[in-house]
Amino acid sequence: MTPINKVKVMLIFPSMLAAEPISYYLVKSYDLKINILKAYVNYNVEGRLLIELEGTDANIKNALKYLKSLNIKTIKNGTGTYIDFDNCIACGACIAACEPGALKLENDKLVFDGTKCLECRLCEKACPERLIKNVFNQR
Repeated sequence: MTPINKVKVMLIFPSMLAAEPISYYLVKSYDLKINILKAYVNYNVEGRLLIELEGTDANIKNALKYLKSLNIKTIKNGTGTYIDFDNCIACGACIAACEPGALKLENDKLVFDGTKCLECRLCEKACPERLIKNVFNQR
């Protein structure tokens, strides 16, 4: 039996594909289960989709190839959370707010694990320097 895996992927759509039923094609053509974690679609302008794909490694790999062939940017283990690490003062406020443990300090530097991020945006609100942003809030 082929093992089933899960992977979190951020998809960034070009304007001409923002209104296309991409998730339908992934389910139908690649036999994947899709969990939409977060989405922002501005019809015929742009689209961002954070999804969890579940299926065989081969099917996930082929689906990602398909998405890239459509000029959809794919970021494996991606997240909508972006941190300005260069200006981070490593105060730890965001770490205290992050219940799933996606943020931690290592050698006095902030480390972010996107695979654990739930997109709750509590870290964004907790950062006193406002160095944490979420692409789903950028309009």
